[in-house]
Amino acid sequence: MVNPKFPGAKPTMFYCGNDAGAKAFVARIIDQFGWEGADMGTAVAARAIEPLVQLWCIPGLRENEWSHAFRLLRL
Repeated sequence: MVNPKFPGAKPTMFYCGNDAGAKAFVARIIDQFGWEGADMGTAVAARAIEPLVQLWCIPGLRENEWSHAFRLLRL
């Protein structure tokens, strides 16, 4: 999970929380690990973020291949 190598762009790591200082700390860690951070707001957003692991696991379990990630695209 550190310095992932994908063609084109960094993968996105979604995060949320109610403590601005903690979120700033997490954002720095995400950046240092080579990911693009995407702040999804308060802890209420965790309900939407957590099911993404299920989508991430499907191709991993189906194909036994774990080299994939999500990317948030913006215009």
